[in-house]
Amino acid sequence: MESIITNTIEETVQLAKEFVQNEISGKKIVCLKGELGAGKTTFTQGILKEFGADGPYTSPTFTIVKEYDVDKYEINKIYHIDAYRIGSDDMQTIGWDDMMTNDSALIIIEWPENIVDILPQNTYVILCEMVSEEQRGYTFIADGKITVGQNN
Repeated sequence: MESIITNTIEETVQLAKEFVQNEISGKKIVCLKGELGAGKTTFTQGILKEFGADGPYTSPTFTIVKEYDVDKYEINKIYHIDAYRIGSDDMQTIGWDDMMTNDSALIIIEWPENIVDILPQNTYVILCEMVSEEQRGYTFIADGKITVGQNN
């Protein structure tokens, strides 16, 4: 488990790009867990930039899921899910089964604690924390398991 603090948005985006370059191989689901303002969406923007996905990169708070077509690192589709307003039962209506069977897809989930019972064991968990107004902390847990109420 590694923890890193970033001091700017640019550092967070760079950290996300390095995460993709070094850690994304073989991972299908990346969960970003943290309070509002902790840097989940900014980190996701860095991932999307590294894959060359077409922007704009916004959190799908109201649409629940956004899809991006990409062609890098053996990934051809990225699903960005904001589970803040939904539960596990709702995931079926947005195509969860299809997402899970796409071997060339990367699934990025914000607020994963709201759908914890459908997440597989081999989930990459990134705990996001607002350290100060400018600083964000990121703790990386390969093959982590999200639990309700988990903060670190």
